[in-house]
This record gives sequence, C-alpha cells and structure tokens, in this order.
Amino acid sequence: MHEGPAGVGGWLLVVCALLLVWHPLSLGLAASSVLNALPLRGTPLALVLMLRLAVTALGIAAGLALAAQRAGAVTLAKTAILASAATDVFVYSTPFYPNNRLPGDTIWYVAVSMVYHGMLLGYLVRSRRVRNTY
Repeated sequence: MHEGPAGVGGWLLVVCALLLVWHPLSLGLAASSVLNALPLRGTPLALVLMLRLAVTALGIAAGLALAAQRAGAVTLAKTAILASAATDVFVYSTPFYPNNRLPGDTIWYVAVSMVYHGMLLGYLVRSRRVRNTY
C-alpha cells in the first residue's frame, strides 16, 4: 500500500470535472458564437470545429477513464491535454476561427492556455494521488 492519498478525489476530481464539464461547455459556447460565420468562412471553419469537437471528445473519454480508474487513463488524459493545448495554439494563431481579440492580444491567449494546460499536465505527472490511484 502506498502512503498518501488515493482514489478519485481532491485535485484529481477537479481535473475530471474540467475534462467532463468545462471543456465541453466552453466548446459549446465557442462553437455557438461562430456558427453564423460558417456560410462565409466555409470548409476551413467547419474543419476547425470538427477538430475541436474531436479533441473535446478525447478529453471526455479521458475524464471518464480517470473517474472509473481505468488502466491507461493517465496516458489518455495527458494525450487529451496535449491535444487540447495544440488545438488552442492552432485556433489562436491562425485566421480560420473568427475572434474579437485586439491586435497583439493573441500572445496572451496562447500564454494563458499554455499555463493552464501545463498545470494540468504537471499535476498528472507529479501528483502522489495520481501515482497511488493508477
């Protein structure tokens, strides 16, 4: 038996909630705000929306696997978080997805996204609870 916390609780429960609730909710809000631009932007925007949907689905699968304490859940969660970070950088740094950011603000959006995803990854890598549970 390992010393320290185990099971899905504490910050691990927060990670599960982010993957299962926050990411899908934020995708829904972001997608609903750009749907009117779909006829004008066409296929590139549709492809970016499908990419974001696929990455969010991967995150939901990871959140469910973490919550159910499945083998490979941590690896799946790390993959989902890396995919989410890469998708954010793509969305923020290309013109395919409409935005209302002021010129020069994109770097801050990318930086905040990297800090957020880095914190999630750092937790999964360093957490004693994660090591004891999986």
